[in-house]
Amino acid sequence: MAALYDAPMTRFSLRALWVRCVVACWAVTLLWTGAALAQTPPDTAAANTSQIDITLQSRFWLDPTAEADIDAVVARDADFTALDQHQAFQLRGAALWMRFDLPALDPGKRWYLMLDGGAFTDSADFLQRGADQSWKRQVAGDHLPVSQWTRPDRSPVFAIDVEQLPGPVWLRLSNEPSPLSPRIYLIEGDALQNKHVWTYLFIGGYLGFGLLVMFLGWVHARLYADRAFVAYVIYVACMLGFQVAFTGTGGFFFWPDSAWWNNAAAPIFMLWLTAAGIWFVREACAVSRYHPLVDKLVLAWSALGFLYPIPYLAIGTPAMFTLLNLYGLLSVLLSFTLCIWTWRLGEKYAGWLALGFLPVHLGYPFPALRAAGVLPDSWATQYAVLIGSAIEIPLLLYILHRRAKEFSENRARMRALDSADPLTGLTIRPVLYLRMRDAVRRARRYGHQCGVFLVELANHGDIVSKDGRETGDRALVVAASRLSRVVRDVDTVCRISNTRFAVLVEGPLRPGTLKVIAQHIVAKGLEQGPTLPPDMPLRFRMVSALLPSQDMPFSEDEENDQKRFMAQLHKELDRLAEDPKKTVLHLPFAPSEPPAMPA
Repeated sequence: MAALYDAPMTRFSLRALWVRCVVACWAVTLLWTGAALAQTPPDTAAANTSQIDITLQSRFWLDPTAEADIDAVVARDADFTALDQHQAFQLRGAALWMRFDLPALDPGKRWYLMLDGGAFTDSADFLQRGADQSWKRQVAGDHLPVSQWTRPDRSPVFAIDVEQLPGPVWLRLSNEPSPLSPRIYLIEGDALQNKHVWTYLFIGGYLGFGLLVMFLGWVHARLYADRAFVAYVIYVACMLGFQVAFTGTGGFFFWPDSAWWNNAAAPIFMLWLTAAGIWFVREACAVSRYHPLVDKLVLAWSALGFLYPIPYLAIGTPAMFTLLNLYGLLSVLLSFTLCIWTWRLGEKYAGWLALGFLPVHLGYPFPALRAAGVLPDSWATQYAVLIGSAIEIPLLLYILHRRAKEFSENRARMRALDSADPLTGLTIRPVLYLRMRDAVRRARRYGHQCGVFLVELANHGDIVSKDGRETGDRALVVAASRLSRVVRDVDTVCRISNTRFAVLVEGPLRPGTLKVIAQHIVAKGLEQGPTLPPDMPLRFRMVSALLPSQDMPFSEDEENDQKRFMAQLHKELDRLAEDPKKTVLHLPFAPSEPPAMPA
């Protein structure tokens, strides 16, 4: 019987797994395609005349006081140094001036100077001399609300007055406390618009996918009542917030009038993201189960990440920024170590979680090293974590789903042990008495009768003496299975003692139904099966009776009535054993008078 249900469930599980894999592959493919189209690869940028990296065509000078105006800077033109390679500048209160000699540009097109990946730049001023020899200034940067930028965008973008070329243009940059690693592009208007379209499609798809995963995570949290899903939802929310702030999308779309939050959102979400990730690992890997002290330390480390934005924003020194990066890198190592450690101690899904975190762990060093000034701004520093999280987030949800499903099934099996016989899986005696009480009440109300069998595996002792206790236990399991197949789903089969079973047959019953059922039980026992020796059929002996009856009425004390009724059946079955030629006895209880039905 179990096989009839196992096959459809297996097919359903495989089909569901296949659908999940297809959806995950589709999402990853979409994200990778969007990333490839959103950014021009570095090795082909020079060949694309509509978008040219002119960073290395510049000359630069560091203003130590950060107070020099444009006229003073132009007068110091001889102090400018050619920028021969992409590098990071730790300004420490200084300002970076960059001078560009732009090539001849097509006057029929719009041209822009774009600071790519400049979402973390405190201030960016672009200056170009106009026709009247006055300086035209365009401003951007985190210290100014995006809505007040000369040209609001995700990162600083400045329009070039082509009619005033040739002549140098100047760019002033400042940033604290993180290093500044500028990458400047000369980009044509249509190419900039195309870049915006693909970038917003890419980021919008990512956010939509993340919100869907958050909803599914919350549904799982309510379904399984597992705190690991709550930590997962918070982790995903912080990841989305970090990506929105990191890519500049938040300042452009969500908080264009708040310069303070635009400047603080990225480090805050980064710290919260890391802290939530550690909390999630603690819950999912059940660290408290293996070492209470380690669990407290991990919880304290997570709390540190949630609280660290307060001193970081209050002090704002390079040392605090270094501690921020150190916290992130150590958290990556800590989460991976906890997963491997608990996995080695027997937490099966902790090893899968370590693999699930791997895409983000591999992508995290790129923005971290960029923030530390080791790497310049590039496609990898901007999108490595975003692509890694797009792969990681659904993987973690699937792993958590499998973990919670297995734990839920284990808990269901443990609960079933309280109401089922451990050997045969049949219901236990209290459940039988409860259902018998309800069956008798229904029979009295509607004026019909139900039936009760007390069945004994008569040759169990012979099976044990011949083939051992293990075969005897197997015979009891087979007997329970065959009795269950004889009756309907609404009927109840219970193992009431070592070798005896009680069968409650719900009414209404026609005359002679109990005799037919008894014949089927005897026939089922004589069937040959692969689990028992061929020369050892199951020989059943049974007693049956109808309820309610005048000979065995049920009073208000139903519990004692049930025990008295079953005791009489046991007594009759013991007498039946004295006559080995007789295997079935139907007790001739007289039917009780049905109650008068209401008009």
